[in-house]
Amino acid sequence: MAETTGSSQRRDPYATFGFRVRMDGRYVAAFRTVGARERTTEVVEHREGRGPEPWGRSPGRTEYEAITLERGVTHDPEFETWASAVWNAGPGPGAEVPPKALRRDVVIERYDEAGQRVLTYRVHRAWVSHYQAVPELDADTNAVAIEMLTLENEGWERADDVAEPSEPSLGESGA
Repeated sequence: MAETTGSSQRRDPYATFGFRVRMDGRYVAAFRTVGARERTTEVVEHREGRGPEPWGRSPGRTEYEAITLERGVTHDPEFETWASAVWNAGPGPGAEVPPKALRRDVVIERYDEAGQRVLTYRVHRAWVSHYQAVPELDADTNAVAIEMLTLENEGWERADDVAEPSEPSLGESGA
């Protein structure tokens, strides 16, 4: 069997990926693009007493929009396996998928160019509603195959445990 050796000049494939995702306490992926985190709270209008005045407004139900993650396809099947859990749930007794297999808490971390964590979002009880891998297969191009996931969720929050990243002093240029 032929032995292969790696290049000592090999570039870190995740260096340009600004987002890293953790599930179950471990990093499972790096992404270039994470869609907007969006939430909308319903406005409930009401009045006091029998008269038409005064009207009041109160917050009602909050809805969280799905979050889209995009990256180049890798050898790691973690997300495809998770996405497949939804479609592998067949009808009938015994075909149920346990909630833990479908819904997971996900942590999305944003990193700057220096590799410092600058933001962290915790996404609660997420599950994959849309999965797309390799939208087009064309051997005649040098295009990167893209994997895309859409995560439905029951809420998210920005973590407050991330300190403002430090900037290098003038004497410490990265060049």
